[in-house]
Amino acid sequence: MKDIIIELITNAAELDTATVADILEIPPRPEMGDYAFPCFQLAKTLRKAPPLIAAELAEKIGSADILDHLEVKGAYLNFFLKKELFVKSMIEQASVEQFGSSAIGEGKTICIDYSSPNVAKNFHVGHLRTTIIGNSLYKIFSKLGYKVERINHLGDWGTQFGKLIVAYKAWGSKEAVEKDGVAELMRLYVRFHEEAEKDDSLNDQAREWFSQMEKGNPEALEIWQWFVDISLKEYKGTYALLGMEFDHYLGESFYRDKTADVVKRISDAGLLKESQGAQIVDLEEYGMAPCLITKKDGSSIYATRDLAAIFYRKERWNFEKCLYVTGQEQKLHFAQVFKVVELLGNEWAKDSLVHIPYGLVSLEGAKLSTRSGNIIYAEDILLEAIEKVKKIMEEKNPDLPDREAVARLVGVGAIIFHDLYNQRIKDVSFQWDKVLNFDGETGPYVQYTYCRCASILRTVSFDPAAEIDHSLLLDSEAIALLREISRFPEAVLDAAEKYEPSVIARFAMEVAQAFSRFYNACRVNVEDDALRNARVRLVSLTATTLKDALALLGIGCPEQM
Repeated sequence: MKDIIIELITNAAELDTATVADILEIPPRPEMGDYAFPCFQLAKTLRKAPPLIAAELAEKIGSADILDHLEVKGAYLNFFLKKELFVKSMIEQASVEQFGSSAIGEGKTICIDYSSPNVAKNFHVGHLRTTIIGNSLYKIFSKLGYKVERINHLGDWGTQFGKLIVAYKAWGSKEAVEKDGVAELMRLYVRFHEEAEKDDSLNDQAREWFSQMEKGNPEALEIWQWFVDISLKEYKGTYALLGMEFDHYLGESFYRDKTADVVKRISDAGLLKESQGAQIVDLEEYGMAPCLITKKDGSSIYATRDLAAIFYRKERWNFEKCLYVTGQEQKLHFAQVFKVVELLGNEWAKDSLVHIPYGLVSLEGAKLSTRSGNIIYAEDILLEAIEKVKKIMEEKNPDLPDREAVARLVGVGAIIFHDLYNQRIKDVSFQWDKVLNFDGETGPYVQYTYCRCASILRTVSFDPAAEIDHSLLLDSEAIALLREISRFPEAVLDAAEKYEPSVIARFAMEVAQAFSRFYNACRVNVEDDALRNARVRLVSLTATTLKDALALLGIGCPEQM
C-alpha cells in the first residue's frame, strides 16, 4: 500500500520514486493519517508555498481504491487508508516468514571489526558496548541479505606486552598466572605502571622486550603466546554468556608480517616522511595530526597494523563496507588511517571505511579505567544480572520451569537492551533498578510482552488455518498495533543506514506498548469464533515481530517468565 501511495505522489508531483520514498513519513499519531507527505523540500524547485503544493497534489491525486480520504494540513498532505484494506494488507505481509528481511545486500560483503579486547586485560563493562553494538549490526545487515564477516581484532601486539613481560619476570610466577588468569596479568600490568613511575628504566626494558618480539625472539614470543591463550579462553567464556560468536579472531599480531609491505606502499607513493626519528604521513593539509607509521626503533604501531588489516580484508573479502565499532575517542585515529588508505590511490576508502563510535560506560556513574585497576568485569555484571533476575522470579513465579535458562535470557537481555535502547553515541550508566525493571522501557518488559503473547497462543483455542475476517480488526487499538508492526521493514533499513541498533530497540518497545493497549482494550478469548481467530492472529503476528526484533539486538525470548 505504501508503494501505491508513492506511485500516486510520483505521478502527481512529477518526481522520481526514490525522492518520494525518502520524503514520505509515517505520522506520530493516527489522527494525522497513515502516511504523510511534507512539501517543504518542493517549495524551492516549484517556487510555491508548501501548503499550496500540498493542496495542488491533493487535487491531482483525487481518489484511489486504497484511500479513505486525503487531508491537507499546512505543508503536509496526509493519506488515510481504507482501514479494512490496510488490515488485510498488513496481516498478509506480516504473516510472511521473512517479514522485515530484504535482498538489498545480496552478493555483497560487509566486514565488522568489533569487541577487540586488549589481550591480558580485563574484558570489562566498557568492552560490552562494542561487542553488543557490533553483534546487533551483524544481525541487522544479515537480515538485509549481506554476507557479514565478524572480525575480532584482538589487541594482542604492542609495547604493552613488553611491559607485561618485564612485570612477569620481576614480580610474577607461572603458578599465579595459571591460577588467576587475566586477573593476575592485570595485577602485574598495574604493578608495572606503579613501579615505572619510580624507575623510568623499566619503560626502556619494556620497549626492548617488544622489539625482541618483533624480531622473533623465541622466549619473548613463547611468553606472549601464553598470555594470548589464557586471555582468549576467558574472553570466549564471556562471549558464550552473551550468546555471541565470531567468524575470525585476527588480532594485531596476525598483521605483523604484513606491515613491511604497508610501509613500502607508503614510501613508494612518496608519502613517508621522517619526523624526530619516526616515520610519518603528514596530514596537516587535511586538518589532522600526522599518522605515525613506525617508531624511532623501527617497530610498527597500531596504525600500521590497521592499515595492513584494511588491505588484507579488501583483498580477501572485497568488502562493500568495513565497519569499525570503537569508542568515539578513536575518531581521529581512524580518520588518519582512512585518509592514508585514500591517499594511496584507493577511492573506495571514502565510502567503504566507516568508524562507528559510541559513548562511555559507567556503573552507577563510576567511570572505568584500565590503568588504575578500577575494573568491573563484564562477566561479573552479566552474572549479577542473572542472579538478580533469579531472586525476582523466586518472589513472583517460584514454580517457573527452566528458571536457570529463563534468568539467563532475561538477565543478559536486560543488559543488552539497556545498552542499545539509547543512541550509541550517548554515554551509558548501568543502574540495576532501571536495567531490570519489568514495567519500564526495558528489555524484561518487552520479553514479558512476548511471554503474554505466547501464553495466549498456548491457552486460547483457535483455528490457525481459519480465514480471517479483517473487518473484525478495525478497533483503534488493533489498527494502532498493526501500524507499529508495519514499520518493521523500514526500521531494519533505517537501523542499517544509520548504524544504529537503538532504532530496533525502540521499535520493539513501541510494538510492546501498542500490544499492551490492545490487550487491555480488546479481549482475545471471546466466545465468537471468528472474532477470537482474528484477534489471536494479531497476537501471533505481535509475538513473531517482537521475537524477530529482539533477535536483531542479540536478545532471546523465553516462553514463560
